[in-house]
Amino acid sequence: MAYDDLRKGRASIPGQIYFITTVTANREPLFRCLYTGRLVIDEMRRSEIEGRLTTLAWVLMPDHLHWLVALGTDAELSASVKIFKASSARRVNDRLQRRGSLWQRAYYDHALRDDEDIKKVARYIVANPLRAGLVEHIGDYALWDAVWL
Repeated sequence: MAYDDLRKGRASIPGQIYFITTVTANREPLFRCLYTGRLVIDEMRRSEIEGRLTTLAWVLMPDHLHWLVALGTDAELSASVKIFKASSARRVNDRLQRRGSLWQRAYYDHALRDDEDIKKVARYIVANPLRAGLVEHIGDYALWDAVWL
Protein backbone atom coordinates (compact mmCIF):
# COMPACT_ATOMS: atom_id res chain seq x y z
CA MET A 1 0.00 0.00 0.00
CA ALA A 2 1.41 3.38 -0.96
CA TYR A 3 2.13 6.00 1.68
CA ASP A 4 -0.41 8.41 0.18
CA ASP A 5 -3.10 5.72 0.35
CA LEU A 6 -2.65 5.55 4.12
CA ARG A 7 -3.18 9.31 4.37
CA LYS A 8 -6.53 9.31 2.52
CA GLY A 9 -9.36 10.14 4.85
CA ARG A 10 -7.03 10.77 7.81
CA ALA A 11 -8.55 13.26 10.21
CA SER A 12 -7.42 14.80 13.46
CA ILE A 13 -10.23 14.97 15.98
CA PRO A 14 -9.29 16.23 19.46
CA GLY A 15 -10.01 13.58 22.08
CA GLN A 16 -10.50 10.89 19.43
CA ILE A 17 -9.00 7.49 20.24
CA TYR A 18 -6.67 6.12 17.57
CA PHE A 19 -4.97 2.76 17.15
CA ILE A 20 -1.61 3.53 15.55
CA THR A 21 0.83 1.04 14.06
CA THR A 22 4.27 2.05 12.85
CA VAL A 23 6.98 -0.27 11.56
CA THR A 24 10.76 0.00 11.55
CA ALA A 25 12.51 0.60 8.26
CA ASN A 26 13.02 -2.73 6.48
CA ARG A 27 11.30 -4.34 9.49
CA GLU A 28 14.66 -4.33 11.25
CA PRO A 29 14.19 -5.88 14.74
CA LEU A 30 15.86 -3.02 16.62
CA PHE A 31 13.73 -3.38 19.73
CA ARG A 32 14.88 -6.82 20.75
CA CYS A 33 17.17 -4.85 23.06
CA LEU A 34 15.32 -3.66 26.16
CA TYR A 35 17.43 -0.51 26.45
CA THR A 36 16.70 0.53 22.86
CA GLY A 37 13.01 -0.12 23.46
CA ARG A 38 13.09 2.05 26.58
CA LEU A 39 14.33 4.98 24.48
CA VAL A 40 11.22 4.68 22.31
CA ILE A 41 9.00 4.45 25.39
CA ASP A 42 10.60 7.62 26.77
CA GLU A 43 9.59 9.44 23.59
CA MET A 44 6.06 8.06 23.84
CA ARG A 45 5.90 9.52 27.36
CA ARG A 46 7.22 12.84 26.07
CA SER A 47 4.27 12.93 23.63
CA GLU A 48 2.00 12.62 26.64
CA ILE A 49 3.85 15.16 28.81
CA GLU A 50 3.71 17.69 25.99
CA GLY A 51 -0.04 17.10 25.57
CA ARG A 52 -0.05 15.71 22.05
CA LEU A 53 -1.23 12.19 22.85
CA THR A 54 -2.60 10.36 25.89
CA THR A 55 -1.43 6.76 25.91
CA LEU A 56 -4.03 4.10 26.73
CA ALA A 57 -2.15 0.93 25.73
CA TRP A 58 0.90 -0.04 23.74
CA VAL A 59 3.26 -2.84 22.83
CA LEU A 60 6.67 -2.38 21.29
CA MET A 61 7.50 -5.44 19.24
CA PRO A 62 11.00 -6.11 17.85
CA ASP A 63 10.14 -4.36 14.57
CA HIS A 64 6.95 -2.37 15.14
CA LEU A 65 4.84 -0.42 17.60
CA HIS A 66 1.12 -0.74 18.33
CA TRP A 67 -0.09 2.33 20.24
CA LEU A 68 -3.61 3.14 21.44
CA VAL A 69 -3.88 6.88 22.10
CA ALA A 70 -6.31 9.73 22.59
CA LEU A 71 -5.39 12.81 20.58
CA GLY A 72 -4.70 15.95 22.62
CA THR A 73 -7.01 18.94 22.42
CA ASP A 74 -4.52 21.13 20.53
CA ALA A 75 -2.74 18.37 18.62
CA GLU A 76 -2.85 17.13 15.05
CA LEU A 77 -2.46 13.39 14.52
CA SER A 78 0.07 13.31 11.69
CA ALA A 79 2.23 16.04 13.28
CA SER A 80 2.17 14.23 16.64
CA VAL A 81 3.24 10.93 15.08
CA LYS A 82 5.89 12.71 13.01
CA ILE A 83 7.38 14.38 16.11
CA PHE A 84 7.39 11.06 17.99
CA LYS A 85 9.01 9.17 15.11
CA ALA A 86 11.69 11.84 14.60
CA SER A 87 12.61 12.15 18.28
CA SER A 88 12.66 8.39 18.87
CA ALA A 89 14.76 7.91 15.72
CA ARG A 90 17.33 10.45 16.93
CA ARG A 91 17.62 8.75 20.32
CA VAL A 92 17.84 5.20 18.97
CA ASN A 93 20.24 6.14 16.18
CA ASP A 94 22.49 7.93 18.69
CA ARG A 95 22.45 4.91 21.01
CA LEU A 96 23.17 2.42 18.23
CA GLN A 97 25.59 4.74 16.43
CA ARG A 98 23.64 4.32 13.23
CA ARG A 99 22.33 6.65 10.55
CA GLY A 100 19.27 6.64 8.38
CA SER A 101 15.60 6.01 8.89
CA LEU A 102 14.45 4.18 11.98
CA TRP A 103 10.78 4.01 10.96
CA GLN A 104 9.05 3.43 7.67
CA ARG A 105 7.67 6.66 6.26
CA ALA A 106 4.06 5.60 6.55
CA TYR A 107 2.04 4.53 9.55
CA TYR A 108 -1.40 3.03 9.93
CA ASP A 109 -4.08 4.62 12.05
CA HIS A 110 -7.60 3.56 12.89
CA ALA A 111 -10.00 5.96 14.62
CA LEU A 112 -12.08 3.88 17.00
CA ARG A 113 -15.82 4.13 16.52
CA ASP A 114 -18.12 4.79 19.46
CA ASP A 115 -19.33 1.18 19.37
CA GLU A 116 -15.81 -0.32 19.57
CA ASP A 117 -14.74 -1.74 22.93
CA ILE A 118 -11.58 0.17 23.90
CA LYS A 119 -10.49 -2.44 26.41
CA LYS A 120 -10.92 -5.20 23.84
CA VAL A 121 -8.67 -3.29 21.43
CA ALA A 122 -6.14 -2.77 24.26
CA ARG A 123 -6.15 -6.51 25.04
CA TYR A 124 -5.57 -7.24 21.36
CA ILE A 125 -2.60 -4.84 21.36
CA VAL A 126 -0.88 -6.16 24.47
CA ALA A 127 -1.42 -9.79 23.45
CA ASN A 128 0.68 -9.27 20.31
CA PRO A 129 3.83 -10.89 21.81
CA LEU A 130 1.76 -13.98 22.66
CA ARG A 131 0.37 -14.29 19.14
CA ALA A 132 3.87 -13.78 17.71
CA GLY A 133 5.21 -16.60 19.88
CA LEU A 134 7.74 -14.37 21.64
CA VAL A 135 6.52 -15.40 25.11
CA GLU A 136 4.03 -17.79 26.67
CA HIS A 137 2.84 -15.31 29.32
CA ILE A 138 2.43 -11.58 28.72
CA GLY A 139 4.16 -10.86 32.02
CA ASP A 140 7.33 -12.29 30.49
CA TYR A 141 7.41 -9.52 27.86
CA ALA A 142 8.77 -6.21 29.12
CA LEU A 143 7.76 -3.71 26.44
CA TRP A 144 4.02 -3.14 26.92
CA ASP A 145 1.57 -1.35 29.19
CA ALA A 146 -2.07 -0.32 29.52
CA VAL A 147 -3.76 2.25 31.71
CA TRP A 148 -6.22 -0.32 33.06
CA LEU A 149 -3.55 -2.18 35.07
